[in-house]
Amino acid sequence: MLDTIVSDVRKCTLCEPDLPLGARPVLQVDDQAKILIAGQAPGIRVHKSGIPFTDPSGDRLRQWMGIDKDIFYDASKIAILPMGFCYPGTGKSGDLPPRPECARTWRAEILAAMPNIELILVIGIYAQKWHMGEVKQKNLTETVRHWQDYWQKNWPVRLPLPHPSPRNNIWLKKNPWFEQEVIPSLQKRVALLVGE
Repeated sequence: MLDTIVSDVRKCTLCEPDLPLGARPVLQVDDQAKILIAGQAPGIRVHKSGIPFTDPSGDRLRQWMGIDKDIFYDASKIAILPMGFCYPGTGKSGDLPPRPECARTWRAEILAAMPNIELILVIGIYAQKWHMGEVKQKNLTETVRHWQDYWQKNWPVRLPLPHPSPRNNIWLKKNPWFEQEVIPSLQKRVALLVGE
């Protein structure tokens, strides 16, 4: 079932007229995956490679998770499902938000076809709106600050994260508690789920 959905997604051109480089859906899913990375949308490097997180954001995310590329790109362990599957283009302060058509059209169906997910890494505000709804706080920083509220009470476990982009270096510097408190717990849970 999931293979059929993914095949349809890869042929999708729903929002192509609004994409500066055309449609090239980028995702990594498998019905055996236990970890789901719910990200924003591919950047230009990912659009060119066709592989999720082949950029400095991916390097940092793998570091946060405490895993190497072999595990990260093993779809049977880690699914990567951005809110928008195609590169949305660039605005005044970075990449544009993910196109909303992807989530409306595909997200629920894909998630329903992945029954083994135990941990969702919810990266950025757009993913938090979808995956956390009313339980999120007033802004991204407060939602991430309250990570333990979501860590214990929800199933699958949802962990809100800031985007791992180098653009967030200032945020990370202002919020040292994130790498001191959140990252060790994240790495332990990831190691358990991927069998490391």
